[in-house]
Parts: sequence; C-alpha cells; structure tokens
Amino acid sequence: MATFCYLIGDENTKTCALIDPAFETDRILEKAKESGYRVTHVINSHAHSDHTAGNEAITAATGARILIHELDARRLEAFLNKTFSRMLGGKGSPRPDVLLKDNDLIKIGEMNLKVLHTPGHTPGGICLYTDGNIFTGDTLFVGAVGRTDLPGGSMKQLLTSIREKIYTLPGDTIVWPGHDYGPLPSSTVQQERDMNPFTL
Repeated sequence: MATFCYLIGDENTKTCALIDPAFETDRILEKAKESGYRVTHVINSHAHSDHTAGNEAITAATGARILIHELDARRLEAFLNKTFSRMLGGKGSPRPDVLLKDNDLIKIGEMNLKVLHTPGHTPGGICLYTDGNIFTGDTLFVGAVGRTDLPGGSMKQLLTSIREKIYTLPGDTIVWPGHDYGPLPSSTVQQERDMNPFTL
C-alpha cells in the first residue's frame, strides 16, 4: 500500500509518537529502538485499514495509547475495518484511548503536535502540525489529494480542508504525506499551493 509511517520524537525525554504504523511493525519498532526512543503514542490520521492495521501489534509491544479523531473512532472498530486489516496482514485495532478534536495539542514529552481536523477523505481525517512540518495523512499528497469516493468522502469538503487548514500555513512548511504518489516523498505548502493540479 506504500503507506508512510512517521516517528516523531522528543529528544529531551526520548519519547515518541508513531503516525499511521500500519505495516512492517517489527521494522518500525526496531527503528524506534535503534534511535533510542520509547513509543508512547500511536496516532491515526484516519481510520482506514491501510493506516491502522498495525495498531494492535504496536500497542501490544509498547503499551502506547491510540489517538484518533472522534468522528473516525467508530470506524476504527467496525467489522469491515477489522476484516480489511486482516486481509492486509494486520489485526483489528483495539479501541482508541484518546478521541481528538480540532486544535487539540498532543504532548509528546516536551513537544506538541497540533491537530488540524481536515475532513473530506474521511469525516474524521486529521493532519498534525509542529515546528514547520505538517503530516497530512490522506488529505494532501505531493501533487495529488486523497480519494473521496469511499463512504464518508467529499471532494468539496476535502478541498475546503486543504485550502483553509493547510494552505494557510507558512509556505516553507514541509508536507509529509500518507502515501508516496508524487515524484518526491515530501513537498512544501508553497509548492502544493502553486503546483498541485487538484487544488488550483
């Protein structure tokens, strides 16, 4: 599925969050260990199985808490989502520990991730912003946007989310997408504002 998982850590406390750890969970855990970080949070950008199939393995190994937007929480535990997770080689996700809302701050050690609610791909889709970086899940890709033809999707809502929540950030903010669909694995807000054909 070419899903990106991101490790975001606080260097002072050596604690970290994993964003969307769906696949290769042993490799992800080994990378965190090699880097000297303890995983305390699993944050799902939305409930789709290709972003959540590894929740159970990660939390069982680390005791980390699962965080997801409140509007996607029920989908996370839905039968269909669990079925797809198993088909993808993972397991159904445990219940989330924290239900997120727009503008919530997630504290990882001494750093904060700001939650930006960006519905459109799913009703509870979120992006995470910190220190000139935004992790966009399936809201915005490099030169593309998330699909909106699945239940709960809306292209109108997605474009509004991108224009009002992401494109209003400083132009040099680095965009870290949920999948590798573009010519490069990352971009900037300015580049996407100027070049993304779906949002022009």
